[in-house]
Amino acid sequence: MTEVRLGVDRLDKKLVRILAERQRYMTAAARIKNKRDDVRDTARIEDVISKVLEEAKVQGLSREIAEIVWRNLIEASISYEFKQWDAINTKAN
Repeated sequence: MTEVRLGVDRLDKKLVRILAERQRYMTAAARIKNKRDDVRDTARIEDVISKVLEEAKVQGLSREIAEIVWRNLIEASISYEFKQWDAINTKAN
């Protein structure tokens, strides 16, 4: 069990690093988008989910895990991006 936990901890560190990189893209998106309403893009959400589910299938990740993780990640990212958009555009005004 110790080896399993160490493996999970190692992967968690990698995931945090990757999620931090993804978050930086959300910050960049907030700077680029002209309107607050552009932050939530339903078509893009479904495109991302579709791509993730295809990759999950290839990698052997269950659809149930992939979809719930990414939908939650996307919602948290949208919330973050709204805050960034508001902060950027409040400073501009």
